Amino acid sequence: MSEAWRYGGNQIKLWRTEAGKTREELGEEAGYAPEYVKSMEQGRRRPTLHLLRIADAMFGAGGKLTAAAEYMKPEPFPKRSEEFMAAEAECLAFSSYQPLLIPGLLQTEEYMRALMGELIPPVEDDVLEERVHRRLQRQAMMVQRIKTIYSFISNEAALRASVGGPDVMRRQLLYMLEVSQRRNIGVQVLPTGRSCGVALNGPLVLLETPEHQRWAWVEGQETSAMHTGPEKVSILTQAHGMIRMNALGTAESAEFIKKLAEEL
Repeated sequence: MSEAWRYGGNQIKLWRTEAGKTREELGEEAGYAPEYVKSMEQGRRRPTLHLLRIADAMFGAGGKLTAAAEYMKPEPFPKRSEEFMAAEAECLAFSSYQPLLIPGLLQTEEYMRALMGELIPPVEDDVLEERVHRRLQRQAMMVQRIKTIYSFISNEAALRASVGGPDVMRRQLLYMLEVSQRRNIGVQVLPTGRSCGVALNGPLVLLETPEHQRWAWVEGQETSAMHTGPEKVSILTQAHGMIRMNALGTAESAEFIKKLAEEL
């Protein structure tokens, strides 16, 4: 439950009570069931812009309730993701392994949209647009930061996943080849036949901070975490090293990706 939702819902209730109106009257005017209005007043649901506008007009709030909508938009990223992106933006070295998806910094816009459009539960259009915009900004920053070394390892499964269909995937693979030509960006493929046990444990990113500390970022379907403790980071660094030992070199990887693109 968002504090902003609770505050906004409480404001609706205060203005409604001051105006001498019932929850049923507000719901009827807005076209919502009383229980739905109650959920929004209690902050269990995000007060919709429609309800805020109706309440504003009914209770003579003079735009005060409508203005609250801007502060109750869903956050495009959870706090942990924001912390990761902040670390990414200033790191000296970035090493990524992705078993099932193309790494975010290598994704084309149409691949992003196809992927994010299938999230469960679905995200609102403004949230999706913000996420796409932020990812494109991060990609642009990567291109500009030529002194930062970026290393990407993708499992063959990620390259063969049909995200958005064959045309989207072909353009995605060709884009990876294009990006891999930059002197500070390395792209490698881990073929299915070489996948070691640790390669099945999920995504992994290693970061070197400006202070030369080493951090590790791991993600699951419902969880994510930034590890900074030396022992844990060491274990994850060893896991990444083992994955990298089994991956194709950059030149072999480029040929592998090119062949897959030609097959689509």
